[in-house]
Amino acid sequence: MTQPFPLAGNWNYPTAIRFGAGRIRELADACKAAGIARPLLVTDPGLAKLPMIAEALALCKKAGLGVEKYDGVRSNPVPKNVEDGLAVLRGGGHDGVIAFGGGSALDTGKVIAFMAGQTRPMWDFEDIGDWWTRADEKGIAPVVAVPTTAGTGSETGRAGVVTHAESHTKKIIFHPKMMPKIVIADPELTIGLPPHVTAATGMDAFAHCLEAYCAPFFHPYADGIALEGMRFVKEYLPRAVADGKDITARSHMLAASQMGSTAFQKGLGAIHSLSHPVGAILDTHHGLTNAVVMPYVLQFNRAAIEDKIARLARYLGLAKPGFDGFLGWVLELRKTIRIPHTLAELGVKQDQLARFSAMAAEDPTAGGNPVKAGVPEMRTMYEAAVAGRL
Repeated sequence: MTQPFPLAGNWNYPTAIRFGAGRIRELADACKAAGIARPLLVTDPGLAKLPMIAEALALCKKAGLGVEKYDGVRSNPVPKNVEDGLAVLRGGGHDGVIAFGGGSALDTGKVIAFMAGQTRPMWDFEDIGDWWTRADEKGIAPVVAVPTTAGTGSETGRAGVVTHAESHTKKIIFHPKMMPKIVIADPELTIGLPPHVTAATGMDAFAHCLEAYCAPFFHPYADGIALEGMRFVKEYLPRAVADGKDITARSHMLAASQMGSTAFQKGLGAIHSLSHPVGAILDTHHGLTNAVVMPYVLQFNRAAIEDKIARLARYLGLAKPGFDGFLGWVLELRKTIRIPHTLAELGVKQDQLARFSAMAAEDPTAGGNPVKAGVPEMRTMYEAAVAGRL
């Protein structure tokens, strides 16, 4: 039997994580351990109004840290969010960042910290080839990450996604040292998430695990983590949606989120390729968009992933085995947690598909899809997702 991919890879795994309920109380200690004396807390406007941010700032001030807040992060970050935050960081003499919030705040905080000591434009560090080697590593400020959603897993990632304002495309800014020094993973901070956000972010974590598992590369560590991450989603996402105060479910979903971002070092695929243009143009929630397109991408990739999905179905203990059983379970899960069935329900129109398809084919995640997908193939999947055709 011919090996379908080379048994070789460059592997790198996450950082120091302080996981558990109530561990936000260790925020100031984590900053000091990361070498940060004057942190800039980066968050979004909605979160900035909540008591958790006031409490985090108070913890830092009580410990003698010169903390300041920047809350100008939008749901799909654009360069101005980074530039404004960078101005605050430099103007206040801050020596590190507390990235506090969902994926957008975490990504923006990491990019601000990365750009703190750079002289080249941000786009010079897009995740293309070895562009990351252009960076001045000595200028990268340390980051303490505090996630408040269980979805993107950006707290255990080495990149940040920023939307290019002119082209409306999502760009990935990457450097190995963008990985936060320390993560405070406190599931109590996710308790306030409403059910629809819990569902969308949870499906984002699932998409990360699923696409990493299916990516056509050799990375057995990622495969194992992705499998267990998907089991956590199966067992605990419906519970977290049904009862937001279920701290056991919240804890497992926070772990699943980090497992997804750890696993997708192996690769992503067309779920993300299709989702990114829709989010960039229509400002849809990333995890929700991933969840909507997921079954259509699975069906498109079926010939290449059927055996893997059969193993996954057995691991998850699904009542109906094989690819059909797994696809049926995904559809049922989406229905249970009220994920829309079609992209049309997110506002996608037929006359947008040509543009979206071209953007999806150029997205950096397209190369990780198990079946080669150019513009025509992306269009096929978009058509199916708009019509709800499986």
